[in-house]
Amino acid sequence: MLMPKRVKFRKQMRGRMKGKAYRGSELHFGDYGLQALEPAWITARQIEASRRAMVRAMKRRGKVWIRIFPDKPITKRAAESRMGKGKGDVEYWAAVVKPGRIMFEIGGDVGESVAVEALRLASYKLPIKTKVVRREEVGESA
Repeated sequence: MLMPKRVKFRKQMRGRMKGKAYRGSELHFGDYGLQALEPAWITARQIEASRRAMVRAMKRRGKVWIRIFPDKPITKRAAESRMGKGKGDVEYWAAVVKPGRIMFEIGGDVGESVAVEALRLASYKLPIKTKVVRREEVGESA
């Protein structure tokens, strides 16, 4: 599972997911990508589940790039604990994803139908609406 090797601060504040993603909103590595249409925290488990679904659908052909990394610690208080006594322990790690962000890319020796199907299967593992983008759709030349 993805998580940082070490962090400067153990715990983080929640923050806000305002606006669109301007960085990471274009295809850089592959020919097909999965673009987020809603803001969300994507957990490391969801990223891994999506990756496995893609690799399995492509039958180990082509290459997958993961463009998001879960570097935000999400804390949780123990069940039925009283108020106070500080912030809870880190429960899991999440990536902050804004609308427009390319989360996964697929390239290499895969056909269009296989790549689109793999990204569709990966999107089922995510809690947000997504769309599949192609290289020419994003406005880049191959």
